[in-house]
Amino acid sequence: MRVITGISRGIRLKTPDNLNTRPTSEKVKEAVFSALQFEIEGRRVLDLFAGSGQMGIEALSRGAKSCVFVDSSQEAVKIVEENLKKTGLSIKARVVKTDSSAFLNMSGDTYDIVFLDPPYNTGLLENSLEKIGQFLATGGVVVCEHPFGAVLPPEINHLVKDREYKYGKIAVTIYRKE
Repeated sequence: MRVITGISRGIRLKTPDNLNTRPTSEKVKEAVFSALQFEIEGRRVLDLFAGSGQMGIEALSRGAKSCVFVDSSQEAVKIVEENLKKTGLSIKARVVKTDSSAFLNMSGDTYDIVFLDPPYNTGLLENSLEKIGQFLATGGVVVCEHPFGAVLPPEINHLVKDREYKYGKIAVTIYRKE
């Protein structure tokens, strides 16, 4: 796994060894950032189920203003911090070790782009979508990675489904805030 483009282009990222973390494939990551390519510069990003931090790091490498990385796993938090140091992007980042629900209950920040890639079939994606609208700037984007076949609502808490992509057994749904 590597940073695709930007100031940290080509740097290889470390991933957690445990089976609870499922890194986004290079193909899916490249497609997501192609869809968002003109919306990243200067934006505030939230990588809510950070894992290795690769989605938020890619956004920072491409010019995002800042990124908050949230994960409940100590191993994942340590790896995100190592990857940020390796890419030289630590100055634009904040790493928080807590679960998604607790973070959303305590956060008062506003974000322009949110990446949601929770463990599949746990209800965490749906729960996060219900809450994330209040933290998303008008015109903001939420990128959800989920198993293909999972049905997500067309609208939820001021978020409107914009596009859906399929990559084998994985799907990506993009919501926008009205």
